[in-house]
Amino acid sequence: MDVVILCGGKGTRIRDVTENIPKPMIPIGGRPILWHIMKHYAHHGFTSFVLCLGYKGWAIKEFFLQYEAMLSDIVVTLGRPSTVKLLNPMDEEGWTITMAETGAESMTGYRILQTRKYIGDQRFFLTYGDGVSNVDINELLRFHESHGKIGTMTGVRPPSRFGEIENSGGLVRSFAEKPQSIGGLINGGFCVFEPGLFDYIDDDPSIVFEHSPLRRLVADRQLMVHEHDGYWQPMDTVREYDILNKLWERGQAPWKVWD
Repeated sequence: MDVVILCGGKGTRIRDVTENIPKPMIPIGGRPILWHIMKHYAHHGFTSFVLCLGYKGWAIKEFFLQYEAMLSDIVVTLGRPSTVKLLNPMDEEGWTITMAETGAESMTGYRILQTRKYIGDQRFFLTYGDGVSNVDINELLRFHESHGKIGTMTGVRPPSRFGEIENSGGLVRSFAEKPQSIGGLINGGFCVFEPGLFDYIDDDPSIVFEHSPLRRLVADRQLMVHEHDGYWQPMDTVREYDILNKLWERGQAPWKVWD
């Protein structure tokens, strides 16, 4: 199964960090958040990716084109032509990454539609390139296979905007910097779809996936939700960027399910 990742957004709400790079390239612990998402899927056995490029998509292409050279020890023998030898094997060996130009100004629905030529008539995963989670991808897939509908989305409870104090008699016992909310479910991405989804998306760059396509699926009773009560965190603001990086630096990143 392919993993389609939406990577075309401008990240206007986090522009202080993203001025020169697309939002999925914002680093957590020195690696783009996109890399963290891909490592998550690869941990569960899914290593074929289709990246929907848009705003400054060249930065994502450049990262993966230079990936092995930039992250490996190498030996270069000069000459005509030069030879290059990579010294250390990489955990990401075998990943297949299709980087699809889906339009600098296109909306999410149109971006997804442009991947049809690569997905074909196969079931696929779909997620966003700006949020991390510890959702069990194989469990999500099993749930999707059990109901026979076109789509499954992961329902999550958004993190609280504020820290949470637990106290006893006025004495603070603990402080959670940004706990998971106990409110209603929202779409957390990490979706699974049958190829029938493409029939719900009009060939129009202004189509927002979360609007008419999803609403039409709901109207046809073709969309299910898989509830996830574990960790989920988007990176929409500088504050959230700081929180994710601090968790990574402390070795406390809940989304790091790989070794």
